[in-house]
Amino acid sequence: MSKKIQLRGRVFLTFNLHAVSGLHIGGSDVGVEIGGVDKTVIRDPLTNRPYIPGSSLKGKVRSLLEKYEGLPQNQRIGQGFIHSCNDNGTYNECAVCQIFGVPGERNFGTPTRLVVRDVQMTAESVARLEESGRTDLPYTEIKTEVSIDRVTSAANPRQMERVPAGTIFGPVEMIYSIYDGHGCNPQRDVNQLARLVEGLVLLEDDYLGGLGSRGSGKVRLEQIEVRLRSKNGMLKPSESLGRFETLADLVAALPQLQEQIRSQLAQA
Repeated sequence: MSKKIQLRGRVFLTFNLHAVSGLHIGGSDVGVEIGGVDKTVIRDPLTNRPYIPGSSLKGKVRSLLEKYEGLPQNQRIGQGFIHSCNDNGTYNECAVCQIFGVPGERNFGTPTRLVVRDVQMTAESVARLEESGRTDLPYTEIKTEVSIDRVTSAANPRQMERVPAGTIFGPVEMIYSIYDGHGCNPQRDVNQLARLVEGLVLLEDDYLGGLGSRGSGKVRLEQIEVRLRSKNGMLKPSESLGRFETLADLVAALPQLQEQIRSQLAQA
């Protein structure tokens, strides 16, 4: 039995990520030496600017889809759990595991469909924050929270570092691969592109990073573009299938986009 798998094409989804409220994606504790901050944000070591790791964005969208679909949390990752199919039968029916991947120790599975790049702040946001002169630390604010002891009424202040509301990161780049061959079906991959878009809708309704239940991490997707590079055009620039100002615009156009992708892949 042949186990050949062939790449049929790649869909490139790019957009800007607008921090509607302060954004906290945790970094190391070395920042405590600078400003006495309890929870610091992750920064690029070369520029000292906050950024969004692709793993944080990918993991959040996966987690939201797992809960949306009610999938069992059966795989320990660090201090928590994620869903991971344990056998080939369930994997063949699981869009989440096919899109986002399964642990390497599994003896089944096909290539992970989704790649998410790290994303930096836009040049405009960098300039705005540098020129404002109003941030507590470079490019960030300090949000002080106070917990109250229910018995003694003693106050326990703590400081959280956040990227200020209004900051834009981008372009975010998500690469969604479409495969054919052993265990893969290009038509199914195109259909399951809708699951990824569902995850982005869930993200806008939820939050990114930490401290979300206390106001941080609300984001909005803007200036979205969908591009396609088919198997026979790998040496050519990817072709734009559409540009959308908002995620709602992309959702409305998704059936038509999927049909365009199917048509172009059929010609490859």
